[in-house]
Amino acid sequence: MLTRVLPHVGTRRSLHIFERNFMVYRSQWLMLVSGFFEPLFYLLSIGIGLNHLVGNLSVGGRVVSYATFVAPGMLATSAMNGAMIDSIFNTFFRLRISHAYEAVLATPLDVADVALGELWWALARAAVYGASFIACMVLLGDAGSAWVVLCWPAALLTSLAFNSIGLAACTYIRSWQHFDLVTLIQLPIFLFSATFFPITLYPRWLGAIISLSPLYQSATLLRGLDLGQFDAVMVIRVAYLVAIAAAGLWLAARRFRHILVP
Repeated sequence: MLTRVLPHVGTRRSLHIFERNFMVYRSQWLMLVSGFFEPLFYLLSIGIGLNHLVGNLSVGGRVVSYATFVAPGMLATSAMNGAMIDSIFNTFFRLRISHAYEAVLATPLDVADVALGELWWALARAAVYGASFIACMVLLGDAGSAWVVLCWPAALLTSLAFNSIGLAACTYIRSWQHFDLVTLIQLPIFLFSATFFPITLYPRWLGAIISLSPLYQSATLLRGLDLGQFDAVMVIRVAYLVAIAAAGLWLAARRFRHILVP
């Protein structure tokens, strides 16, 4: 469907990029399995330590434990971090170091297929990791309601948005030193997106800035779905993330064409 809506960013041939990455990672399965431990460590550290220190919080008129409040934010953060690693670090290596894409372009695939194919692969990994995170939430008692199952497609949307941003940003990175700039941007987004405490605790001016963060929109969306607190604002949050994903993918395809096509 995405290739029909945005035909200028790739075709069905992009699935061959997914197949290529799958074949490569078959011999590096340990890297994939390690992603299952991240949600477990996140949730255990919160449930064992901070949950007892902070106590309960009120969210939309409902009192929940701190672990239940933070868990959806950690899911959004996990989706963001995984997306940034896949779309920036791994893509940079293939684009600038191994020059794998130059070999790919000797086939019928074009640069737009490369960008879209990398997105399919990142989303496949995000689907597996998101499901494992939600399973950990349920098993540890951090899920707010049975509606937590809806957090899975919302986590995929989060990964889609950040993957698109990361692919576009990767095309502007020219050396390993530039990754420091990625961390400089990513860390404040992680710390100041109302992931660990409500946005109402921020000064009003800072809260207005934070509300523009994709991670804040994702964390709030996931928290509402987890607790079964549905409202019209959720539609706006979804539209916001979809718009970012579409803009990022369009820019990534355009930049890949600029770099790889003589």
